[in-house]
Amino acid sequence: MSIDKPEPIGRSEHDEAAMAGPFPGSGGQSSVDGKQKKSTARVAAEWIVVLSGALVLALVLRAVLFQAYYIRFTSMEPTLQNGDRVLVNKLSYDVGRGDLVVFERPSGVGGGQEDDLIKRVIALPGEVVKFVEGVVYIDNRRLHEPYLESPDITVGGMPPGCEAIIDGGCLIGADEVFVMGDNRENSTDSRAFGPIAQHLIVGQAFLRLWPVTDFGRL
Repeated sequence: MSIDKPEPIGRSEHDEAAMAGPFPGSGGQSSVDGKQKKSTARVAAEWIVVLSGALVLALVLRAVLFQAYYIRFTSMEPTLQNGDRVLVNKLSYDVGRGDLVVFERPSGVGGGQEDDLIKRVIALPGEVVKFVEGVVYIDNRRLHEPYLESPDITVGGMPPGCEAIIDGGCLIGADEVFVMGDNRENSTDSRAFGPIAQHLIVGQAFLRLWPVTDFGRL
C-alpha cells in the first residue's frame, strides 16, 4: 500500500514580505525615524533663515527707505488729523514747494528732542517769503494754497535766522527751506524758528496709512 507524501506547504505573500523585512533589533525602523527627524530639523532651520532674512529686510527698509509716522499734533489740520499715520519716503529727493516733510526738531524748539516735526514746504532756497494781510507771497507773487481751511489766515513777523530781510520778507538761504503747518493759527513753524537746513529733513510724507477710510496719497 502506498502512502502519499504530503506536499510541502507553500509560503504566502505575507510570509515573503515578513522574511524580506528587517528583523527585530536590526535598526531599520530607527534609520527611518532618524531620517524623519533630520528632515524636520532641516525644514525648521530653513524657516528660521527665511524669517530672519525677512526681519533684516524689514529693518533695512525702515532705516533706509520708508518709515511710518504717527501724527501727534494738530498743526497740519485739516490735511492731517491728530492720530493719523503716514508713510515717509526717506530716500534722497529734490525738495519741492508744497511737499509735506518730516524733519528733526530744530535746536531750542520746545518739545521732546526725539519728536520729529511734519510741516509743508512753502519757500525754497533763494526765494523771499513774506506775509501781507494774512496772505503768503513768494518773490512778491501771491502763493495759491488750496490746502488751507480758509484763506488769508497767515500771520506773523519775519523770524530770526533769515539770511536777510528784503522788502519786508525773509530771504531763504542756499540750503534751507521755509516750512509751515496748514493749521496756521496753531502751528509752531518757520515763523517761530526760522528756515530749516535741508539736512534736517528725514523724508517726504507721501501716503496716509491710517485711518483706513482716508487711505491714499498725500
